[in-house]
Amino acid sequence: MIRLIFISFVLLILGCRAVQAQELRPAPGKVEVVQDEKISKLTYQYQQVSKEKPEIDGFRVQIFFDSGTNSKNKAASIKNDFEVAYPGTKSYLSYKEPYYRVRIGDFRTLIEAVGFQKKIAGTYPNSFPVKDKIVP
Repeated sequence: MIRLIFISFVLLILGCRAVQAQELRPAPGKVEVVQDEKISKLTYQYQQVSKEKPEIDGFRVQIFFDSGTNSKNKAASIKNDFEVAYPGTKSYLSYKEPYYRVRIGDFRTLIEAVGFQKKIAGTYPNSFPVKDKIVP
């Protein structure tokens, strides 16, 4: 009997304490980040490199590539024609031996590049999406 009263008393005290704990509001705290100094330096270096070379992996649509004596002029002409037809889309002329290439757009996903390629397929039937470094 005494044990039953003692157990009931302990449960009552614990129950009151649990209710009291729920009513207390946590005090505003302060978070302190402890990290190696090298992490801060690496983060800073990454930010500087990102500012200098803001390119990321993405996709473009290639509308022309050719090699030969007049390929540079052809590529420049196709690039100019594209810029007139689609003034809101960036175009890029590049040379990677032995080809001059004209690539279009800065697409983050292949789906975006394919969608644009289908849009211009009537004018550029041999166009195709390619992986490239893009400017976001």
